[in-house]
Amino acid sequence: MAANIEKLASEALLLPREKRALLAEKLLESLDFEEPFSLSPEWQKEITQRCSDLDDGKSALVGAEEVLKEARERLK
Repeated sequence: MAANIEKLASEALLLPREKRALLAEKLLESLDFEEPFSLSPEWQKEITQRCSDLDDGKSALVGAEEVLKEARERLK
C-alpha cells in the first residue's frame, strides 16, 4: 500500500502547478473533520473570488520559498 501511495505521489508531482493545486484542494476537501465548521458568507465570497482570479489569470500563485526569501530581504 505504501508503495502505491509513493507511486501516486510521484506521478502527482509531475503535474503542472495548477493541476497539483486542484488535486491538493480536492484531497483536503475529502478529509473528515472531527468537529463540523462553517464559513461565514464573507469568507465564502472571498474564497470564490480568489479562485476565480486564479482561474482567470488575474492572480498568480507564489511559492513559499519565494515569499520567505522576499520577507528575509525586507528584514535586512
